[in-house]
Amino acid sequence: MDVDWAQVRRECVVFEDAAVVALNKPAGISVTGERHDSDIVEAAAAAGETLYPVHRIDKVTSGLVLLAKELGAHGQLTRQFNKQTAEKAYLAIVESTGLPDRGVIELPLSVGRKNRVRIAAPRESIRTAADRWFVDPADLLDTKNYPSITRFLTVHRDEDHTVLALRPITGRRHQIRVHLAWIGHPIVGDPLFDKSGRHERTHLHSWQLGLAAPWRTPPELALTATPGPDFWRPVRTEEHDAEAILDRADQLLRDR
Repeated sequence: MDVDWAQVRRECVVFEDAAVVALNKPAGISVTGERHDSDIVEAAAAAGETLYPVHRIDKVTSGLVLLAKELGAHGQLTRQFNKQTAEKAYLAIVESTGLPDRGVIELPLSVGRKNRVRIAAPRESIRTAADRWFVDPADLLDTKNYPSITRFLTVHRDEDHTVLALRPITGRRHQIRVHLAWIGHPIVGDPLFDKSGRHERTHLHSWQLGLAAPWRTPPELALTATPGPDFWRPVRTEEHDAEAILDRADQLLRDR
């Protein structure tokens, strides 16, 4: 998909100052580096604006993406992601309704054939105890693996789907998508795990982001990107229902 940077700037900016710009990215647009595809960073450069991505979200994921306008701010912000001090919250709509009110997925990731991210253990070795999913170290595959932790809260259920608020403690590639699929609750419309073609998009949204910002007063960034109507389609919510779900998710995250 060709990216019209002027249109993205006009429609998607949720915050901007002299050092950074934050976008509410639509699903289907790459942030940077996708092969044979235009992306936000490339489109901005073509329009004369140099941006440095602080973090990445997948092309199929909508929501908050933060880009720095200057290298000094970029370094200060990326270090927080590397040290896992950035506060990230996502929303996801998943298949089926058997998840508990809260849980933690502690499943190491590895990279398999064709560069595909997977759990670094056989599926049948995944265990659950006290709303925690994990594998015994003895069951890990003989390959390099990366410790990965995702916490979640259930904020809405209907007959077929569940809406989750998630905090990825680590930030591995495809972490939320793989974790949820391997415990039996794939994200609706995720092309990694749903080949039905029934859904127009992947229902994963980068919702909130909190970081230290030393150049600001007070020295912090607290960003939110509200998901659009297309995100809510599987749960058939009205606008006021979506607002109530977001309010509940925000309160649960604050109380955690």
